[in-house]
Amino acid sequence: MTSVPIPGSKSLTARALFLAAAAEGTTILRRPLLADDTEAFAEGLERLGYPVERGPEHWRITGRRGGPAAGSADIYCRDGATVARFLPGLAATGRGTYRFDASEQLRRRPLGPLTEALRQLGVSVRHQGAEGHLPMELVADGVKGGEIVLDAGLSSQYLTALLLLGPLTAEGLRITVTGLVSVPYVEITMAMMRSFGAEVTRDGDVFTVAPGGYRATEYAIEPDASTASYFFAAAALTGREITVPGLGRGALQGDLRFAEVLGEMGARIRMTDDDTTVTGTGVLRGITVNMRDISDTMPTLAAIAPFASGPVRIEDVYNTRIKECDRLEAAAGNLRRLGVEVATGRDWIEIRPGAAPVAAEIACHRDHRMAMSFSVTGLRTPGITLDDPGCVKKTFPQFHQVFRELRTAWRL
Repeated sequence: MTSVPIPGSKSLTARALFLAAAAEGTTILRRPLLADDTEAFAEGLERLGYPVERGPEHWRITGRRGGPAAGSADIYCRDGATVARFLPGLAATGRGTYRFDASEQLRRRPLGPLTEALRQLGVSVRHQGAEGHLPMELVADGVKGGEIVLDAGLSSQYLTALLLLGPLTAEGLRITVTGLVSVPYVEITMAMMRSFGAEVTRDGDVFTVAPGGYRATEYAIEPDASTASYFFAAAALTGREITVPGLGRGALQGDLRFAEVLGEMGARIRMTDDDTTVTGTGVLRGITVNMRDISDTMPTLAAIAPFASGPVRIEDVYNTRIKECDRLEAAAGNLRRLGVEVATGRDWIEIRPGAAPVAAEIACHRDHRMAMSFSVTGLRTPGITLDDPGCVKKTFPQFHQVFRELRTAWRL
């Protein structure tokens, strides 16, 4: 049995950094993700006036309840959508002018539903280029709170940003959402808010957050379940066995359900309180699966689908079109490069296995998930290369080294 240590969850690390900054006192984060996105988040906090001490195993953040200490700041979000979507809410609780900008890739990704919600709450937000996109300027004078309606059909991160803001408002928030995607990520947010002392409830499409702030604490970050999907898929594809410690029953992250999808395709799955093991059986059946709530693992499934015994259809994943790239079309395009028959629609992709994939260069589109997903395909298709292998730095800088070590251990 091969055990692979997976780096900390990006989603949990970003939320924990916000919560730690918003809580009066010192918070210690155990095993946070050390990658480009989380470095950008930490730098943003520092520019807002929150001290962040980074160590190899833990980060120490000194928080404050009254909003940023800095009266002005320029925040460069790099490629980090969580930075661009979470930190404006934190900045809004302060007193001053804060500017946000990012890479060209992130400038293309939408912010409109979030900035419109902030405007409903009385926050002055001005987009300095295309409306609903970075760069933008935010003039803050605290947030009173109240009731708002939010379209969360493109990203659950808009809702998370407002939920995180809720306890920092004077009166709390009542948020009615429409079209919510990626529900497990919202459940992560609420669970973590409660760990930091906040009160948040859900009644159908209505989320209520009480005022009162957060409480500093010590918080351990789970391994990243989305990253684990590549290793689970590798085992299912090659007939090997792999165990990911630290991700088991009770894990917060919904993307762990990807292991269950592999189980439906024929792999054997064993989950304990402490870890999850996937064992390939030599069988990968075709499947139709709704991945609305685990859409970050869509490329992983698409990348191994050519080796299934029948068509693999992935449905309800429109929101993957506005990630780091249009992942639906990027996955389809790369599969076609490999000689695989693929069809796509507005929110679905169907992969139709036939002849074995052929070697080709994968177009990563500066998207870490394209690079890591099609690295798994390469376990059964020698000669696959990546046009931008370095893009994995966004969430897993050591991915290629760890994957090489895995291939060596499995003699592939």
